[in-house]
Amino acid sequence: MAESLFNKVYTPDVLSCLANLSNDEVFTPPEIVNQMLDMLPQELFKNPDTTFLDPACKTGVFLREIAKRLIKGLEPQFPDLQERIDHIFHKQLFGIAITELTSLLSRRGIYCSKYPNSEFSVSRFDTAEGNIRYKRIPHTWKDGKCIYCGASQKEYDRGGELETHAYEFIHTITPEKLFDMKFDVIIGNPPYQLSDGGAQASSMPLYQKFVSQAKKLNPRYLTMIIPARWYAGGKGLDDFRNNMLHDRHISHLHDFPISSDCFPGVQVEGGVCFFLWDKEYNGDCSVITHNGNKITSIAKRPLLQEDSATFIRYNDAINILNKVKKFAAPSFCSLVSSRKPFGLTSTFNSFLDKPNVDSIKIYANKKIGYIENIYITTNRDWLTRYKVYISYAYGMGDTFPVQVINKPFIGEPQTGCTETYLLIGPFDTKKIANNVISYIKTKFFRFLVLLMKNTQHATNKVYQFVPMQDFSKPWTDEELYQKYDLSQEEIDFIESMIKPME
Repeated sequence: MAESLFNKVYTPDVLSCLANLSNDEVFTPPEIVNQMLDMLPQELFKNPDTTFLDPACKTGVFLREIAKRLIKGLEPQFPDLQERIDHIFHKQLFGIAITELTSLLSRRGIYCSKYPNSEFSVSRFDTAEGNIRYKRIPHTWKDGKCIYCGASQKEYDRGGELETHAYEFIHTITPEKLFDMKFDVIIGNPPYQLSDGGAQASSMPLYQKFVSQAKKLNPRYLTMIIPARWYAGGKGLDDFRNNMLHDRHISHLHDFPISSDCFPGVQVEGGVCFFLWDKEYNGDCSVITHNGNKITSIAKRPLLQEDSATFIRYNDAINILNKVKKFAAPSFCSLVSSRKPFGLTSTFNSFLDKPNVDSIKIYANKKIGYIENIYITTNRDWLTRYKVYISYAYGMGDTFPVQVINKPFIGEPQTGCTETYLLIGPFDTKKIANNVISYIKTKFFRFLVLLMKNTQHATNKVYQFVPMQDFSKPWTDEELYQKYDLSQEEIDFIESMIKPME
């Protein structure tokens, strides 16, 4: 009976279909799971004492694929299939489900029954949860937010009929007590974010908390698949980013700049990545870049470049950036304003019905209107000069080549903008502003922005690698390629990454 059920459960099934669903809690395709497992020493799957934990079970696909390898690897020690399955499921595989539904789905995918103490389970347990636990955990509120995950009390202080999304693994200061045992391998795809109650559906990242909590358990190996936006830091991620980039235990980093190359049909702005953390390793990291169904580059290098506080995700970009840095030019980011260049929020709505002689023309979200001069609270001296406006947020899409940033446009004197836009400038003449726009439109310019832009948001920080130019003249890619002595191979790489901006 066990062999019959085993053959049925370990064939292509609904998990491949579920992997195409779009959600912050993204399901992982079995193909990606196996790429992650391939990074581990394969001797682990021949050892009957190796223990595995998935702290964020959704479909059970990680534990299921591990089970397949163990069932093959442990055959010499356990020739009897039923004895082998019992040992693996009882002694080696453990999981923590993120919701009650996913606990049932995980048990069904692993044990062939959502109740592993039933007669239909391939390995009988005394309890209905087996080694896939789920406990409804309350958030711990303080000042309207959960002290563990940052979730909004207004959003997630719910009745018993709704999930609280208080994930057990990160809602404790003693994760080692959850199973009261040591794990050799921790692996998974954690939830990515939760609403923190801020404006405009503001969310707090969660995945970094799962990675940090897993490290506290001191496993031999840790591998997780997470959004790549941590490369640039930002909201709730600066400390995590700093720790990851300085962590010499990370031996492999697989980078998917286009998330749909990893999760078909799912767009995660900035892409995704998975990594291998090895407790015994201390050295440079193998950075593997994926594009489509193939690996485009592999380089063993420090995650932090020398004389830089930045992670460069594209191996082929490092030499280009070094050539640019040799000129020691000031950064273009000094021309780019911070958010709300004139103190106007994106929700500002006090527009005049008709303009008057003193009114200011304002570029807002999907609207151009006029306001009284008194509403301009900062940078009033910029109003009389020319400037360039560019969107603060711009999604790059899910296929290369990409545009990277939105199209810039001229801001005449007596114009301003809300925080929907950033301001570049100001400038004394329209000619200089147009020459700046010619530079922004080059692939060279936008390629250097791409190296820093890992989310749809483009603060002035993403322009930090772009060198200043002489704006008494317009610029073309051909001139810039020649100025920085780029090879044909380097030019071809830029051209393959960045599409024209018409």
